[in-house]
Amino acid sequence: MNDPTSASAPEAAASPQPESGADPWTHLRRYTRARIALGRRGASLPTAALLDFGLAHAQARDAVHTALDLEALDVDAQAAGLPPSLRVHSAAPDRATYLRRPDLGRQLDAASRALLVEAKAQACDVVFVIADGLSARAAQTHAVPLIAQTLQRLPPGWRVGPLVLARQARVALGDDIGALLRAAQVVMCLGERPGLTAPDSLGLYLTHGPRPGLTDAQRNCISNVRPDGLPYAQAAHKLAWLLAGARRLGMSGVGLKDDSEDHSEGGLPHDTSAHRVLRDEGAAGEMPSSDQ
Repeated sequence: MNDPTSASAPEAAASPQPESGADPWTHLRRYTRARIALGRRGASLPTAALLDFGLAHAQARDAVHTALDLEALDVDAQAAGLPPSLRVHSAAPDRATYLRRPDLGRQLDAASRALLVEAKAQACDVVFVIADGLSARAAQTHAVPLIAQTLQRLPPGWRVGPLVLARQARVALGDDIGALLRAAQVVMCLGERPGLTAPDSLGLYLTHGPRPGLTDAQRNCISNVRPDGLPYAQAAHKLAWLLAGARRLGMSGVGLKDDSEDHSEGGLPHDTSAHRVLRDEGAAGEMPSSDQ
């Protein structure tokens, strides 16, 4: 029997080994985008590593301050066959206020609240919100394909409410949106705080029974959705699983365990009703999905 810790184990024989005299961390860089084995020149970093760090820092700052392009997002959503959209804004009037006053990012402004009330939406099973959060780049790039793949995985019978596009938004803004649109569940697709190797990570926050005053313990989060992190297909499978599970249990958050990895795609919690999309008055186009 091979000793898995010995150099003669098949895994060790198959793994590339560092050359004699080379930095022993260098060969591990192929497995992560984290800043390891950067080398040194005297007491500092090599010039290339220093320039790369400066670029990453600039990209992170851009991600925080770049505005969400709602027109382009609308075009992408329509091309992907998502429901018609509504545009809302938090009570933070601009980016500077949003960064200093997180509490305002969790509240709708008066005009947005009136818009959602006037929409007189039919009761639905889920509403998806695309929100800038701290990285509009993440929301702009990843939210539409993620939602499209999630809808394809939902069991028949789900009533999907209007797509909501939100600016200057924090996670809890979805609670108010979901309550006003009479949604049983809300999914906030929100740009995460940028890191120095990931300025475009998308976070998904699922809340069952959304209403103002909920805590983060009552949500489920799927983090780092992007091609270099958690790919769309895996994230969509997890989200569809959690949506179906929350519906079955009547709760989300700490009471809902993510055991989607124990089940192959398509093996969602039991749900038998028919899948359809709700539309606003005057809205055109039925949601295409694999269920129709």
